[in-house]
Amino acid sequence: MLWMEWRMVADSLRGRRRMLPCSFWFLLLFAAGGLVLFIHLQDLSEMVQQQGPGVKLGGTPRQSRETLCTQDREGARSDPYQDKHLAADILSSPIPPMQFPDFEMRRHTATPGSREQDIGSLRVTKRHRKLLKTSPVIHHSNNGSSLSSSSSPSSSSSSSSLSSSSVSSSSHSGSLPVESWKRLSHILEVRRRLMKEMCAKYKSSISRTITRHHVAHIYVEDNYKLLYCEVPKAGCSNWKRTLMVLAGQASNAQSINHDAVHYGNHLKKLDSFNRQDIMHRLETYTKVVFVREPLERLVSAYRDKFENPNNYYHSLFGKPIISKYRVNASMAALSTGNGVTFQEFVQYLLDVHRPVGMDIHWEPANQLCNPCLLDYDFIGKFENMEEESNFLLRRTGAPRNLTLPNFKDRNPSAERTSMQITQKYFAQVSTWERQRIYDFYYMDYLMFNYSKPFKDLY
Repeated sequence: MLWMEWRMVADSLRGRRRMLPCSFWFLLLFAAGGLVLFIHLQDLSEMVQQQGPGVKLGGTPRQSRETLCTQDREGARSDPYQDKHLAADILSSPIPPMQFPDFEMRRHTATPGSREQDIGSLRVTKRHRKLLKTSPVIHHSNNGSSLSSSSSPSSSSSSSSLSSSSVSSSSHSGSLPVESWKRLSHILEVRRRLMKEMCAKYKSSISRTITRHHVAHIYVEDNYKLLYCEVPKAGCSNWKRTLMVLAGQASNAQSINHDAVHYGNHLKKLDSFNRQDIMHRLETYTKVVFVREPLERLVSAYRDKFENPNNYYHSLFGKPIISKYRVNASMAALSTGNGVTFQEFVQYLLDVHRPVGMDIHWEPANQLCNPCLLDYDFIGKFENMEEESNFLLRRTGAPRNLTLPNFKDRNPSAERTSMQITQKYFAQVSTWERQRIYDFYYMDYLMFNYSKPFKDLY
């Protein structure tokens, strides 16, 4: 009997030894799962605490450029200039935080008068990333036929020919001192690289298909193989005059009047060519764009089109603007469209339900010229227009006696729009409207590296 009892106890112990490994692994897996769940919940709690009010954890739907300025600002106000924790934004977008290329970390001296930021001093906030990820490219339904489904045309041939120009050769540098040649070459290369970095980080998901719409504002000069993208109020009239001289249509730029420049149809546009010729020129010609400080350009457009006699703009834009935004408008104002105030113009620009569409004179430059798709070889600044334009002309082999004209043939007695004048105009609108206008042109500020025009902007 005792033997039987001892044997039963021994069998029980052996059974427990066989079961012990299964229980051990079950407990181990259960503990590991609990630890992973605990860590995940704690990280999620920290992310919720980091994000400002009004920012959702879920994916944010892509918004059009017009709705960019209506985003919630509360999260940005809570910490406008410092953003060490990126988790909240990463949850709502797969786009990584901005990282400037290594070469940008070296201090870069901006072109005198260009109001460019020193690259090394650029700072990126949560608000910057929020604006970037909600600024898709606008696609128009009436685009021309598709020109290419491949990546943007390579500018290696044209850009390499520019960058390989000898800075010590007097036949290339013309009247430019060697040091100025080197300085401008470096600055322009930095601009191109910064643009490439911005496009790679924040526009990498755009369609690479080039349509006629994308090249609608580009003028062609075949003799010197130039493609010039027109940005109104950034020296485009004088650049068109120069292109006409290069094309042999005039002996000098000063003799070409305003109407001949804009209404004479003397210059060819890239969208007038067939698909093969468009792609050939994009791949082999030097692509050029000149830009201007966005708010200064806006004020310049307003002064030109609404403060001076202009039947076209007063009728097409003035009448609906006055009708919608002016209280107790007079019959004379409603019938003529004269006298649109700057505040009314700003209201129109910020209205997502505008009574009349946009115009090329105040359309953001990045929307006109599509720099993330066309990869410009030369990005110039209006603020240093004379030096940079003549530098480009020397590099392309233009006649030495040809320089960019520097005159205004419309309202020549009026003072040129400066940042001081711009500040006076924006003093007429509220701080909130000024912030929204800055938001409207934010991508231009970022891509073309302009500093904030007002200290109270965030």
